[in-house]
Amino acid sequence: METLKVEKPEKVQWEYDEDADVLYISFGKPKQALTMDLGSGVLARYDKDSNKMVGFTITGLKAILGSLTSI
Repeated sequence: METLKVEKPEKVQWEYDEDADVLYISFGKPKQALTMDLGSGVLARYDKDSNKMVGFTITGLKAILGSLTSI
């Protein structure tokens, strides 16, 4: 797999689904993308044609944030 391209986004949008405990972060307007599991509930989303990062999905956000407060 080629290296993913990460550029400073012009606009970052986010949406939190409290029922599912999932945070969606999009760089620019949300669009279809391929997903790469980075582990620990973090999913990187990227455009298959340009290999540019288009966002992240974070599952189990409450548990992740809870573990940070115990540091």
